[in-house]
Amino acid sequence: MKYMMFVVTSLEPDAETDESDVDLWVDPLDASGKRVIGEVLAPQADSTVVKVRGGKVLTSRGPYVETAEVICGFDILEVEDLEEAIEIASRHPMARNGQLELRPFMVWDQ
Repeated sequence: MKYMMFVVTSLEPDAETDESDVDLWVDPLDASGKRVIGEVLAPQADSTVVKVRGGKVLTSRGPYVETAEVICGFDILEVEDLEEAIEIASRHPMARNGQLELRPFMVWDQ
């Protein structure tokens, strides 16, 4: 199963940040093939919102909504099941500094 793991951080964390080396999490998962890809995203202020209304393409800069939490990165995991994805996510430093959202890829009928 493939899972998108959103790495979410608070704009105002209420605890000391965990300075764990994320490479200690990344390297073994890359070597095992469980982590397909992962990236850190540019700040939300660099985002562009795109929508089409009345046949016109409208764009705006910056985040779409005001929020206290932002997606700051992602990883795609290829694992046996949700339990394995949870176990992997629980070892990520952001599990202690923010939160991780696991979302399965849609399985389409063949």
